[in-house]
Amino acid sequence: MRAILVVLHRWFGLFIAGFLIIAGLTGALISWDHELDEWLNPHLFESQSEGQPLPMLELVDRVEQADPRVRASFFHLEPEPGHNAEIWVDARVNPETGRRYELDYDHAFVDPVTGEIVGKRLWGKISLHPEHLMSFLYKLHFTLHLPEWKGIDRWGIWLMGAAAMVWLFDTFIAMALTLPRKRRTQKPAGKSWLQRWKPAWMIRRGAGAYKLNFDLHRAVGLWVFGLLLILAFTSFSLNLYREIFYPVMSMVSETTPGPFETRTPTALHEPVEPQVSWPALFDKARTEADNRQWQEPIGDTFYSDNFAVFGVRFYYPGEDHDSGGMKVKSLYYDGENGELIGDEVPWEGTAADVFNQLQFPLHSGRIAGLPGRIIVSIMGIAVAMLSITGVVIWWKKRKARVASKKRKQINTSTATSAT
Repeated sequence: MRAILVVLHRWFGLFIAGFLIIAGLTGALISWDHELDEWLNPHLFESQSEGQPLPMLELVDRVEQADPRVRASFFHLEPEPGHNAEIWVDARVNPETGRRYELDYDHAFVDPVTGEIVGKRLWGKISLHPEHLMSFLYKLHFTLHLPEWKGIDRWGIWLMGAAAMVWLFDTFIAMALTLPRKRRTQKPAGKSWLQRWKPAWMIRRGAGAYKLNFDLHRAVGLWVFGLLLILAFTSFSLNLYREIFYPVMSMVSETTPGPFETRTPTALHEPVEPQVSWPALFDKARTEADNRQWQEPIGDTFYSDNFAVFGVRFYYPGEDHDSGGMKVKSLYYDGENGELIGDEVPWEGTAADVFNQLQFPLHSGRIAGLPGRIIVSIMGIAVAMLSITGVVIWWKKRKARVASKKRKQINTSTATSAT
């Protein structure tokens, strides 16, 4: 059995090594994406004007009027104090081609006082320029930047999800391989099972480069085993949420499906134009929230044009960042008729609902606040290190096997010649 596990660990590890090195190193950085992005791009985020800010819907109108090819898809109702307003946009359909317009941006920064558009950028653009660096790394983390093909833009997400599933299985295999082998005979003064397992948790000093590499791979993997399981499982659940995770959860436990679970999205280039205005949407949402005795103001809103779903989220300023990664109170409306089609309240619902809500907070470490984010950053480096040391172990053993095979061939040839 052990021989089979060794082979599985070798090939599973080689398959996922490249994915995990990328995911680990990018994950270590994007734990701080918001802070790093603002530090790198103060000209985009920091407002240079003083005075009474314009109504947010007026800023939205200015962005849409400046470029008829776009439709606002997400914005906060109030910008952060001292910050520009951020308005995200989707491309409309070009009537001449029947496909969405090709845009060089999807994120506009607007001075809240003057209404001037002070910057634009394309989220996830393949670029190391400071304006795009953090979003490039973020998208690389879970999509590998694989392009759209046959109208589908989720190939990278699926591939990373598949790698996460292999990683999850391989983590258990790796743990099993650290366990001490059963002895055929047990001497009276022999070491206990735990004593024989103890060296696997330790890093030998002064034992040479190869043994150091091996010990780092084995010992670090043992010490962070629980965290590796969490990261592997949540990587799978987030990337393959609609395809595998949610359907399986619904089979084994009671879930409360929302509009994104019950609706089938349209093709990428077949968006559904909303038939409800933002003011009408906000009136409906505020009335519904008052009926539920929600005290929080409307914090932000979005429209998903492939699902034809409006979302309105309620929170006090800053709570979206300080919620431990959990979603905030939300209402969902049909984009064509304005009917209420779902809601979400953090920490409420069935056990499966709460478990679903916990996937991103666990993966990002935000559920534990600042210490959790620090741990996730360290784990990102650890995941990359485990992958690199694993490849080194394989390469060293492969070289040894090849050299041994050559020696046998030479010895065989020499013996044949002698006879």
